[in-house]
Amino acid sequence: MIEADFIAVIPARYSSTRLPGKPLADIHGRPMIAWVHELAVASGAARTIVATDDERIVDACLDFDAEAVLTAADHRCGTDRIAEVAERLGWADDQLVVNVQGDEPLLPPELVRQVAATAAQHPSAAIATLVTPIVADEDRHNPNFAKVVINRANRALYFSRAPIPWPRDGGVPTSFRHIGLYAYRASALRALAEAGPCVLEETEMLEQLRALWLGLEIVVDFAVTPPPPGVDTQSDLDEARARLAGCLGEGSGDKDR
Repeated sequence: MIEADFIAVIPARYSSTRLPGKPLADIHGRPMIAWVHELAVASGAARTIVATDDERIVDACLDFDAEAVLTAADHRCGTDRIAEVAERLGWADDQLVVNVQGDEPLLPPELVRQVAATAAQHPSAAIATLVTPIVADEDRHNPNFAKVVINRANRALYFSRAPIPWPRDGGVPTSFRHIGLYAYRASALRALAEAGPCVLEETEMLEQLRALWLGLEIVVDFAVTPPPPGVDTQSDLDEARARLAGCLGEGSGDKDR
């Protein structure tokens, strides 16, 4: 894996239908956004920025010395929020930017490095992302898991919440789960923001379909390790707390928290 010079941006929206105030949810005395920021820094990013719509999240970031940018409140997705940051900070078109989801406190830092390296290795691609094989049939039919079909050059053909590809004559297809981790070139961020949502994106509620709608090339790599689940519900938060309890006292962050 080559070394890549990249900036990590963490979009963190305060409102959440299932878990309001999610970025500030307490995990062992620290807000969840602090754990995500820590892993982004550990990935080797040249700079790590939290992009948020809420002053409370900005204030929390100041408490643990994180850089935060207050963005507009009406962005429909994390990509649009990151695009605002890229435009305000004047990043060059070829700057690599990794979108680290603000509700992924268990994400292995090596995946952040990997997606940045994948983008660096494929200069023709506007975006890089990661996938992992689907093993359980229940995951294949779970609409909360985005699936992706790729071509022989490992470029994304389509993403869906439906179980794709669909075996017409029965049997179990080879299916891949999309991991919501992206490395963009800043030029792609600008193109996505300028275009706005497309009909496919609004139908499936998957922001990455906007890129395919525009004809942008998305290169896909296979994650070096399967990622743990993100935090969408209270039970997810309880699971994250249980898993991160093992990090306490093992040299991760302050041992007094």
